[in-house]
Amino acid sequence: MASELDIDIDPLVQILFKVSGGRLINEANNGSKIIGVVSQKDEEVENPTSKDINKVGVVARILRVLKMPDGNTTVIIQGKKRFQITQVVTEEPYMNATVAEVPDNRPEQDNAEFGAIIESIKDLALQIIKGSPNIPSEASFAIKNIESNSFLINFVSSNMSLSVSEKQKLLEMNDLKERALSTLKHMNTENQKLELKNDIQSKVQSDMSQQQREYFLHQQMKTIQEELGGVSHEGEIVEMRDRAKDKQWDEDVKNHFEKELSKMQRMNPQVAEYSIQRNYLDLFLDLPWNEFSKDKFDLKRAKKILDRDHYGLDDVKRRIIEYLAVLKLRNDMKSPILCLYGPPGVGKTSLGKSVAEALGREYVRISLGGLRDEAEIRGHRKTYIGAMPGRIIQSLKKAGTSNPVFVLDEIDKLSMGNAGDPSSALLEVLDPEQNSEFHDNFLEMGFDLSKVMFIATCNSLNTIQPALRDRMEIINVTGYTIEEKVEIAKRHLLPKQLEEHGLTAEHLKVGKKQLEKIVEGYTRESGVRSLEKQIAKVVRYAAKNIAMEDEYNIKLNDEDIIEILGSPKMERDKYENNDVAGVVTGLAWTQVGGDILFIESILSKGKGNLSITGNLGKVMKESATIAMEYIKANADDLGIDASIFEKYNVHIHVPEGATPKDGPSAGITMLTSLVSLFTQKKVKKSIAMTGEITLRGKVLPVGGIKEKILAAKRARIKELILCEENKRDIEEIKDEYLKGLTFHYVRDMSDVINIAITKQAVKNAKKL
Repeated sequence: MASELDIDIDPLVQILFKVSGGRLINEANNGSKIIGVVSQKDEEVENPTSKDINKVGVVARILRVLKMPDGNTTVIIQGKKRFQITQVVTEEPYMNATVAEVPDNRPEQDNAEFGAIIESIKDLALQIIKGSPNIPSEASFAIKNIESNSFLINFVSSNMSLSVSEKQKLLEMNDLKERALSTLKHMNTENQKLELKNDIQSKVQSDMSQQQREYFLHQQMKTIQEELGGVSHEGEIVEMRDRAKDKQWDEDVKNHFEKELSKMQRMNPQVAEYSIQRNYLDLFLDLPWNEFSKDKFDLKRAKKILDRDHYGLDDVKRRIIEYLAVLKLRNDMKSPILCLYGPPGVGKTSLGKSVAEALGREYVRISLGGLRDEAEIRGHRKTYIGAMPGRIIQSLKKAGTSNPVFVLDEIDKLSMGNAGDPSSALLEVLDPEQNSEFHDNFLEMGFDLSKVMFIATCNSLNTIQPALRDRMEIINVTGYTIEEKVEIAKRHLLPKQLEEHGLTAEHLKVGKKQLEKIVEGYTRESGVRSLEKQIAKVVRYAAKNIAMEDEYNIKLNDEDIIEILGSPKMERDKYENNDVAGVVTGLAWTQVGGDILFIESILSKGKGNLSITGNLGKVMKESATIAMEYIKANADDLGIDASIFEKYNVHIHVPEGATPKDGPSAGITMLTSLVSLFTQKKVKKSIAMTGEITLRGKVLPVGGIKEKILAAKRARIKELILCEENKRDIEEIKDEYLKGLTFHYVRDMSDVINIAITKQAVKNAKKL
């Protein structure tokens, strides 16, 4: 007999073996079809020898040999008798051995105990088949039809869930009764396990609630998700806990995070609140708690950066350097709340970037224009679906530090809607005494904003809530003079536009004279936005000629400027003339800076009615009424015939009727226009004025002096009439801005009339 099969052996039954082919199978199948089958002592041995196999095996007949698609051979055999190896003859090419039959010791036929064991095996086998869903019901018919006791014992023992070693022990038992008892013992154990398993499954099934069934399904989904490469619910928890280890949290924040993480761990991942909770914890982990960038206290470097990026704006630069100096000395100063106030296009927003670079901090900007929802500032409560933190917290998350330079753009354009007042929500943000514990509704925790340097920008202070304005340090960013605009165009705007259009300084040169012509003839603003657009047109002209390979003047002259930009459009804004009685030049402040204002008066036959046109506001109409009544009350002193007021109607007009005009700056201008009209004396040339009046003729001070002076310089005006109390405003302005101007400081209207209409010298005139 021979043995070459290193697979498990089930004795005395038909068994399916998979072998990798071999001469033994082929020769036996072509011959007697009888082989000996034994099991290995150790299944791990790949090439067993005689020492590695058991001595007791089974004589088997080959019933069929099948070639499988994978190249292996499947052999169906039937066990016949037990044998014991007496001597191994050869091991190559396959094992040959002499064997001796091992007969069974059978009990007597009338042995009642053995019969009872056989019946117990049958009953227990049928019970196991019935209780096990994995065994087909046809097996019960096979059990009932077996008549041989030995075959029944061997058939049952070979199909039990036993290890190879345990089955080998059963095979080596010579006493059939002993083998039957051992088989029955194993069957009882297996039946008890089966009953316990079925009992547990029954209890679990009866006690399983809807939530438990969902949990089971989620576990399956988790497994599927992991197989597809996703992150499971537990994986997210572990990941968040790992990220939290590196955070510099104080004890309160840490405890709050652990509490919220535990809440998420208990949540069903499929409910809507789960995603909100996950977003909340992600935000919590992404926020820069106690993470600060290191400030750079090199004041000379900071000054160079500010001077490099912005020409002029000395007051703003000085305030930034002062802040840096104090911060360098104390290193624990709360950041100030600066508000840059001025017309559009003067560099308020871009100044924030320069400040951030000078400080070495991150730069963050949000636009508040048109904002009307308080939740945009404070965030939504996270109990709502779609809840989000406010823009302040979102921007800090983006910045990655707790001390960025934070620009709040257009703070004067906040509006109030049905969802609350965002300007009131900003009170906490911009209060250095409160913002160390800024409460965001979504975050539900206080966040320290005291180290953030807030810079607000606005065009007008009138629309800012008084309480909010009180929390900020107002820095007036005035307009630029013609000289400053030319320098800005030369240093910044022209190089920027050349770069944006793919050109270099070798392709286009614009001299100072030509830049000044562009400033005076084609722009009308305090800032430089329109100027940049005009320079962009000039650069596009060069780019077009280069692309089309046409000749053009690299160094532009005045004729080239007119050819590119057309005829000058702003010449009318220069001083026109006062050749007609009743025409006076005034100075006004607008949201785009200072401007000159022409006021015209005319008489027509009538009954002394006063009419006013020019799209004027309430304040300017009242100024006109006051001026008219003052003239009527002081007609004799002014040398005016009082009968004129009853014979003629008076009409006052301010040109550009499409432009709304209002403010307390045109009182003395209107009164001067009316006196010039009634006396038919022309107003002095190249003179302008600004100020308000009372019924007693007293001149009151007004604001926006620097912007008005810049407007006067743009209009080539030489003399200015101001209230005496505005002298302090003039003293704060650099002398270079005042060069070529003569100032007349007045107290009442008689001084104004003497200076503007007559040639009488005034003692307090100042020539610079």
